[in-house]
Amino acid sequence: MSRCSKTQDLKQRVIFVTGGAKSGKSSFALSEAVKHEGQKAFIATAEALDEEMANRIERHKGERGEGWDTYEEPFQIADTIAGLAGRYSVIVLDCLTLWLSNAMHRDVDIELEIEHFLNILRHKIQNSYIYIVSNEVGTGIVPENKLAREFRDLAGTMNQKVARASDEVFLVVAGIPLKIKG
Repeated sequence: MSRCSKTQDLKQRVIFVTGGAKSGKSSFALSEAVKHEGQKAFIATAEALDEEMANRIERHKGERGEGWDTYEEPFQIADTIAGLAGRYSVIVLDCLTLWLSNAMHRDVDIELEIEHFLNILRHKIQNSYIYIVSNEVGTGIVPENKLAREFRDLAGTMNQKVARASDEVFLVVAGIPLKIKG
């Protein structure tokens, strides 16, 4: 993707990037995002609940480098995006499946939360590119426990809905991005 004209900016504003764990999807989203001029925001949904995750978060911050405003938001991603859109030319949300996991640990209607997120994507984005990173969890084995199957099913349905609402969709496999929509 190259720098785009204003007409294209308005048309191509939501880019969904999916793939397996450690497939290179976050690196791809960041490498595409830096091609756009203007201010950049990164919304991180991970929570440092243990030392390994805290180290992982710090490593990811270092990989982003300078030029990014980081917002650590494990749950209120729709409202955060709505508040940032228009203020930043590029927003990267990493990662939607971590957000889903966070939401599953709260007493909320997850399907309603997903619809709220989709509504923001469809109606509240102005003059901003939004890169949404999410794990593709449907290509593995069927999980052995009920909670893991529920997560897999919700993630699959959520990813389908976000992909439909996106202008472009990329599947990243072994570090290679494949454009599958747009």
